[in-house]
Amino acid sequence: MTVRRSAAALATTAVLLGAAAPVAVAAPSPSPSAELPAGLYGTTDPTYDGVWRQSLAFLAQKIEYVTPATSAVDWLVGQQCDSGAFTSYRDASKPCDASTVMDTNATAAAVQALVEVNQHRDAANNGADWLKSVQNEDGGWGYNPGSPSDANSTSIVIGALARTGVPVGEITTADGSTPYTALQALAIPCGDKDGGAFAYQPGKKGELTANLDATAASVLGLMGKGIASGTSNAVKDPSCTKGDDLSPEQSAQNGAFFLADTLKKTPYLEQAPMPGAEDTEPQPDFGNTADAVVALAASGHTDKAEASVAWLRTNARDWARQGGPAATAQLILAAHATGADARDFGGVDLVRQLNSTGPAPAATALPSPTPSGPQPSSGTDSDDSGLSLGWLIGIGLAAGAGIGFLLSMRRKKQQP
Repeated sequence: MTVRRSAAALATTAVLLGAAAPVAVAAPSPSPSAELPAGLYGTTDPTYDGVWRQSLAFLAQKIEYVTPATSAVDWLVGQQCDSGAFTSYRDASKPCDASTVMDTNATAAAVQALVEVNQHRDAANNGADWLKSVQNEDGGWGYNPGSPSDANSTSIVIGALARTGVPVGEITTADGSTPYTALQALAIPCGDKDGGAFAYQPGKKGELTANLDATAASVLGLMGKGIASGTSNAVKDPSCTKGDDLSPEQSAQNGAFFLADTLKKTPYLEQAPMPGAEDTEPQPDFGNTADAVVALAASGHTDKAEASVAWLRTNARDWARQGGPAATAQLILAAHATGADARDFGGVDLVRQLNSTGPAPAATALPSPTPSGPQPSSGTDSDDSGLSLGWLIGIGLAAGAGIGFLLSMRRKKQQP
């Protein structure tokens, strides 16, 4: 989830230090003009995160029964290349060519967003097909096609494929590797230092170093879940299972164990200071903490995330407001996964805050849904109308009590 934030930070660091940008942010898409495109969420330069923040905004709005504006959806679809891939951001007036830097993370996020808003399913399927076409031989994906597989990219691609109905475990390479194989290769064995955690990538000598961001992402990926995951049925307290032949879910539970154990020390995860920063002490990582909350809830350990949600409710408001649509969306996803009210999160209406960063929504429904209530659609409906059952009910309620009541009753009668 926080790959996009990291990319922007790395780009900034490269400029400050006069160093070459890493492959993940090399050859960025053309910088936008001073006037941002109509339909785009946020007010900051979208060069490195335009598609990402737009997609996260849609995912957070969907679980809160907010219908994005047509102009916002059109902007996202317009960012797609004919191949099905998305870049971080591009000038859509110019066609994609050999110099266009394709982005697996942006593509996977956009695919999930388009599935959830139930619009342009053909574009979502085209994106999924492109992702399958650039799978690495080890079964995973890198940030850009051809770059070494990493846990975050592989996990978000798994979520995109799963949301389009692709059996992830059946996507094999020539040697039989699957996306799950690639993720499990990055797992630190139980019994070792930081056992249960996942590395972002192997080190130069093949060593695995625990990475909190990669661990939260891998838990979702190994469970075959997307970014906007709700809670799962409660399971026993997470434990770290030893063995060389673990199932993907067992490896996911090992990752949940590591996250839960780390959050026992403090209710938030920490990030190392940026190079050149005056403050050399580790700082709270709001985004990664929110991701860990979603991962714990998705793996059946909502109780282990309660203290973190309470901490986010008290401390993350300024971060979300300053961070823009993607940051606000992350808090909404964490709130939803744990049953917290996103419309009154520490005294802030996160849904309204998110909506204010883009075009006025086509429709908004109340109240805020909970994890035990209506969930995001399965994404298997190829209808391009853009309105799922939950959204139709929500729009009816928003339009007026009488119309909403009639629409709701009609839909209830149609249910088996």
